[in-house]
Parts: sequence; structure tokens; C-alpha cells
Amino acid sequence: MKGVVTKVRITTPRKPNSARRPVAKVLLSNKKQRVTHIPGKGHNLRKHSEVLISGVGARDLPGVHFSCIRGVYDLSSVSGKVRRRSIYGVKRPDTLKKKLRRRFRVG
Repeated sequence: MKGVVTKVRITTPRKPNSARRPVAKVLLSNKKQRVTHIPGKGHNLRKHSEVLISGVGARDLPGVHFSCIRGVYDLSSVSGKVRRRSIYGVKRPDTLKKKLRRRFRVG
């Protein structure tokens, strides 16, 4: 669902884990507010940025049941990703593109 960011902050996970995880408070298009996790390293989200969210949260963050989708609307994709690119919105680089194999040659 599409929404607009109202606040960006950093939270810490539950007991056995220790980290600083970025989260955003998002006002959805159906007028509900949700706290969403921002996956990947770094982000460019600010207040009034548009994001697309899905129902996949961070398990160790209390109250966070949604996640922002990278590479859609105002949230940029993660730079320098080669593996697991679909999660972080990175297009396939030219070096990884398969070369077209010709099966039938004439002549």
C-alpha cells in the first residue's frame, strides 16, 4: 500500500539482539498510520517522501509489522548490491546479463 512518511527514526531490537534499525512512521492512503522497517544499508527517506509498504516486518522490532519496498517511489535502491537484488530494488547490471545464444545458424 502507498503512503507518506511522517517521521524517520532509529530503534533498537528486542533482548538478545543489539543494533540500530531505521524505521519510518507512514500515513497510508487509507488514513491509517503504520511503523515500517527500512531494509538495507542507508536510505534517502525524509518527511513527506512517498513509499510503498508490504506486510513483511522485522521480527525483533516491537510493533513493526511492515517493511518499505526499495526502488519504488521516493525510496532509492541499495547501491552496490550484486546478490539478493530483488529485495533491495537493484536492476541487473550489464556484466551479469546473459549473452544471447544462437541456436540455428543459416549458411
